[in-house]
Amino acid sequence: MPFVVRDFRLEDFETLWRIDQECFPPGIAYSRQELKVYVRRRGAFTLVATNPDKDEIAGFVVAHGGLTGHIITIDVITAARRSGVGSQLLEAAENRLREEGSKAVGLETAVDNAAALAFYKRHGYHVVNTWPRYYSNGVDALLLSKNLSLTKAG
Repeated sequence: MPFVVRDFRLEDFETLWRIDQECFPPGIAYSRQELKVYVRRRGAFTLVATNPDKDEIAGFVVAHGGLTGHIITIDVITAARRSGVGSQLLEAAENRLREEGSKAVGLETAVDNAAALAFYKRHGYHVVNTWPRYYSNGVDALLLSKNLSLTKAG
């Protein structure tokens, strides 16, 4: 089922923060302040996916533009996983980055997050580096990248 992807609204913030807390373990999940900084950062945008029947948030993505864009986080509620919402959000973010002039996009994921790594590889990302102890809980991160100029907007 396709979801409706829209721009973030201020009243969404607490829901997004709660979703982030559910999606990631302590040390990887963002504090309220960290998430606020990323959502408000100059050059950043936040897209929200909602159930088409109701305006219930199923997931969101925060991204930052530039020559190389950056996916800061992509979060999907447990009940909506494997429904295509993550792919829809990632594609919408990549399209927005491409429209804003980004030639590539990068992101980080924990080395032990096999589901995320498989998801990103399915979407054309490849591992370019490992950052030791990247997360506050001491877990290493994999840096992944995708060339946006080789892919077409969908």
